Amino acid sequence: MDKMPKWADVILIPLISLILAAILSTLVILAIGENPVEAVNLMVTGALGSTYGWGYTLYYATNFMFTGLAVAVAFHARLFNIGGEGQAMLGGLGVAMVCLYVPWPHWSIALLAAMAAGMLFGAAWAAIPAYLQAKRGSHIVITTIMFNFIAAALLNYMLVNVMRPAGSQDPATARFAEAVHLPTLHEMLAPIGINFSKAAPANISLIIAVIACIVVWALIWRTRLGYEIRAYGHSETGAVYAGISPVRITIVAMLISGALAGLMAINNVMGEAERLVLNSTEGAGFIGIAVALMGRSHPFGVFLAAILFGFLYQGGAELALWTSIPRELIVVIQALVILFTGALDNMVRMPLEKLFLALRKETN
Repeated sequence: MDKMPKWADVILIPLISLILAAILSTLVILAIGENPVEAVNLMVTGALGSTYGWGYTLYYATNFMFTGLAVAVAFHARLFNIGGEGQAMLGGLGVAMVCLYVPWPHWSIALLAAMAAGMLFGAAWAAIPAYLQAKRGSHIVITTIMFNFIAAALLNYMLVNVMRPAGSQDPATARFAEAVHLPTLHEMLAPIGINFSKAAPANISLIIAVIACIVVWALIWRTRLGYEIRAYGHSETGAVYAGISPVRITIVAMLISGALAGLMAINNVMGEAERLVLNSTEGAGFIGIAVALMGRSHPFGVFLAAILFGFLYQGGAELALWTSIPRELIVVIQALVILFTGALDNMVRMPLEKLFLALRKETN
């Protein structure tokens, strides 16, 4: 019998963790001599008070949905994929190649090809650490961290020596042809009478990210493969006894994880920058770890956590722009959220478990 209801594990514990992180963040803001009420008001107004703010919040959230799902799938197989950053970088390389070197007649066809290329490159970059873990016993955390640095070096080489336009000093590709530019939320909502900001980078990738959440939910909880992934994650010994191959599950789970991370590139490379630049991932691969932890590796939780971190990113940018509060403070707030939802999870969980057990005994 579970020690607490499912809703408490999925909703109550993250909510209490958020409140604790908010209290400590308030103390940090007070310590640097700023007004926390004004800071929160500015964050909310900047991130949610206009369609421009919403556009950036949803743009960041889209990135975090993809990387959060990538980490969540690996978590279900008891694999800690810290390589989402590198896999997203290589996904961007695949998207850029498809968009630059193929004359597409329409963005919809280009989008399908870019999705396939991003997923393929991301999965390929995850395949090597997966093989090393499954066949050689190399720890997935170490290899995926190393592959982040290798991906950054490879991307730097490609942009400087191979894909940079002649005469350009900027380590970036040429801008993609107009035919492959993705429709923004402004262009999508205008026909139904909703006036959304033209300057906001949110685009059709948001819809694809939401669809990805639904597909991952169906995969993990409604398919035989998903059952095998979860079974292996709960007990390797039990999974082997049931005839599930640890090698196959490790490699398949990491391939899916890498493909989801690589899929992020349709948003930041094809949708926003419309070219491939250095550091286009902006740390989204690492934020995906926090998103998966906070979302309890459930796609709906990942969706909500991605919106929260999108809010923190955009709200933090507004704080840095209009106040003397440094941009790094948002990193501190993010760290506190990660600390309470991840490392200090038991600090909230154990008292709640005792409370629900006591309530259950009184009821009985």
